[in-house]
Amino acid sequence: MNNILNVSPSPHQQSSETTRKLMFGVVIALLPALAASVYYFGIGAIIVTLTSVLACVACEFLIQKYILKTKTSISDGSAVVTGLLLAFNVPSNLPVLIIVIGAVISIGVAKMTFGGLGNNPFNPALVGRVFLLISFPVQMTSWPVPSGFKTGYTDAVTGATPLGIISEGVKNGESIAVLMDKVPSHMQLFYGYMGGSMGEVAAAALILGGIFMIWRKIITWHIPVAVLASAALFTGILWMADPATYADPLFHLLTGGMMLGAIFMATDYVTSPMTPKGMIIYGTGIGVITVLIRTWGAYPEGVSFAILIMNAFVPLLNMYIKPRRFGKEVMNG
Repeated sequence: MNNILNVSPSPHQQSSETTRKLMFGVVIALLPALAASVYYFGIGAIIVTLTSVLACVACEFLIQKYILKTKTSISDGSAVVTGLLLAFNVPSNLPVLIIVIGAVISIGVAKMTFGGLGNNPFNPALVGRVFLLISFPVQMTSWPVPSGFKTGYTDAVTGATPLGIISEGVKNGESIAVLMDKVPSHMQLFYGYMGGSMGEVAAAALILGGIFMIWRKIITWHIPVAVLASAALFTGILWMADPATYADPLFHLLTGGMMLGAIFMATDYVTSPMTPKGMIIYGTGIGVITVLIRTWGAYPEGVSFAILIMNAFVPLLNMYIKPRRFGKEVMNG
């Protein structure tokens, strides 16, 4: 009699998807935002992106080859994605040496120290970004004004971000109505005409990339929708309560790293929950913490800190929010 029972370890559900295919799907999704960054910031965006990607890939290769002495995994594309996301979180005029330092922290400390891809508890690119923000605050908050290829990499004209203008103005007692005349319109924010990091300037391009990833089933809708909806609800309540002090929800959604964080950073496979319910709680936490930091914190932006804080809660969410086991008996009243 033929043996019809095949006993094997998990995973029992097979798929044609591979880490390489998923990572390069994310790269494709980032291309519209990268093109917008190059359009607005010119040669600086190209230099920062190439430096960040090459530094991340080289750092991972060198650590695996000469320190860990294991098989290299740079071909899976995860280091490329980390490099792109790190570039998207810094100014387009950031000095090359500082970018390399950020790459070493992202790959060497936040990723490889914990065992490489699949083991890191915190988003590597955000760890690198926050480290640079704390270590090099002047360079990390000198935001080039969009001018395309009219200015070079090191001589770019800098200015405050829309969030910075609003935050500083409110602290000085100016009303939101007056301050909104000093920042780009909502439509300009949507298309990307504002100062900020490379990944903050094109909400339309980021949304397009997000739609592509959902269509390709690289991510699900739960985290981006939870982040954006909770932030919109929280800021909407504040705005309706005191419109002279608090900006409207659409302004918050279109400025800073909200779109980049919700679509590309918070949805990182390794550092986000496994279940839809966990994803919604996780995304809601990110949205609420971001608004708390933006409104009452020392920084005008809070997406990076919010994601890292919620990364720390992911093990708890995965532990206590689990799908029902197959064959589990349901007890009645």
